[in-house]
Amino acid sequence: MRLDVFLKLSRLEPRRTLAQQMCEAGAIEVNGARAKSAREVRTGDVIALRKRGRVTTVRILEIPAKPPSKAQAASMYATVNVEPYDPY
Repeated sequence: MRLDVFLKLSRLEPRRTLAQQMCEAGAIEVNGARAKSAREVRTGDVIALRKRGRVTTVRILEIPAKPPSKAQAASMYATVNVEPYDPY
């Protein structure tokens, strides 16, 4: 599944276009490397999202076959770490 689609379906980002813009800006990393929006993600990958002054790290637990409900979206990933982001 594409990274931008996963971020939208898991509700980590509200819109796919916003997820694409974040990838272009370098605010999203997959397994420690900057990722483009078209990158394929798999179960077990670690995604780091940098936004609003913090870095949220999540591990993918499952890739859905069809769009999940709002209640099921949070079960697609596990939060590994949330830390403040200081670019300096």
